[in-house]
Amino acid sequence: MSALQIQDVSLGYLTKREATLALESISFSVEDGEFISILGPSGCGKTTLLSIIAGLLKPTSGQVIVGNKQNNDSTIQIGYMLQQDYLFPWRTIEDNITLGLKIKGVYTEKTRAATLDWLQQLGLSDKKHLYPNQLSGGMRQRVALVRMLATNPSLMLLDEPFSALDYQTKLKLEDLVFDTLKSENKTAILVTHDIGEAIAMSDRVILLSPRPGRIHQIFTIPRDIAKALPFAARQHQDYNDQFQMIWKEMESLASTS
Repeated sequence: MSALQIQDVSLGYLTKREATLALESISFSVEDGEFISILGPSGCGKTTLLSIIAGLLKPTSGQVIVGNKQNNDSTIQIGYMLQQDYLFPWRTIEDNITLGLKIKGVYTEKTRAATLDWLQQLGLSDKKHLYPNQLSGGMRQRVALVRMLATNPSLMLLDEPFSALDYQTKLKLEDLVFDTLKSENKTAILVTHDIGEAIAMSDRVILLSPRPGRIHQIFTIPRDIAKALPFAARQHQDYNDQFQMIWKEMESLASTS
C-alpha cells in the first residue's frame, strides 16, 4: 500500500477579476520510506501542492489519500518543516519540541523522554533549557526537526527547510535530515528550487511545469546516488549527468513559458 496517493488534484482561485488555475490534474503516489522532491519554476504551485497534501488547502477537484485515509482525517499524523523554524521565542527549547505532544493530548513522561532522546541524537541535549534566540540558524532548524519527529508523523513535508542557511550548514543539515528520516523509514516530500539538493536527497524528482502546475516529468534517481548521504551523492560520478538532464528540462520549460 502506498504511503501517499495524489489523485487528479487541481486547484483554482476565483476573484472578481479572473479565475486562475494554480494546479491541474496532478497524480502520483509515494511509497513507504520513499523520499520525493518537487521542483519547478517560481509560481508553479510547489508550496500550494504541499499545503493541499497537509490538508491546509482543499483542492478544487481530486483527492489526497494518506495510507488508506483521506488527508483531512483527524487521526492522520503529518509533519511539516518550513524554511523558517517558527519556534516560539518565549518558550525554552524543551517547551518548543514538546508543544505538539501537549496540543495532541499525548504528553507523558514516556513521550517527553522520547522527544528529549531525539534532541540528544541531534546533538542538542545541552540546549534544552535555552531559548531560540540563543541558538544558531542551523541549531534552530535541528530543533524544528525534533519538533516534527516528536509526534511520530507517518508523512514528512519539507518546504525549502535549508534555503535560509549558509551553504556549509545547509550541506551538514541535509545529511542529518536525510540520515534521520531514512533510519526511521519515514516517507518524505521536499519542495525545493535547488536541483542539486533534489538529486542528492531523493529517490525520485517530480518536475512541475509553469502555472498551471502540471507534472512535466518524473526522474528516478540512480540507486547508488539515492542511497548515499547527500554530501557523498554530490561526489558521485553520475551526479553531473543527472543535474544536466534535469537542468535542460527546466530550461525547456522556461523557454516555453
